[in-house]
Amino acid sequence: MALELMKLLVTGATTTEVDPTDSRLFYVTTTPTAAGGTLTIDAASFLQDDGTLLTTLPSLATNNSYYNVYINAVLQMDGISTYTPGATGVGSLAIAVPAGGSGIPTGTPIVLEIMSFSPTSTTVITT
Repeated sequence: MALELMKLLVTGATTTEVDPTDSRLFYVTTTPTAAGGTLTIDAASFLQDDGTLLTTLPSLATNNSYYNVYINAVLQMDGISTYTPGATGVGSLAIAVPAGGSGIPTGTPIVLEIMSFSPTSTTVITT
């Protein structure tokens, strides 16, 4: 009888579900910010979707979240803002207004959109 290689037959399947969480935060400027200046918005100055004041800007999980900044309903470039998570006095959104352009006038709406993802995976191994 000839020799045979004996091996296990194993199959596996992984199912991953991603649950996105979208938060929109709102602020209306109370003073103008000139070109070349920085507008810093404290965490407690943002209104949530339900109209209540925010208390803490959430931490952004690496590779599972991001934020967008809209000024007067226009999506802004990535490098113009700095997001710092935390409660009032610590958490903030800083917007660096480029020099040589126009500033941000009083009464301008600013929207901070935060997207976070919570992936869960289930693996089934069949032998």
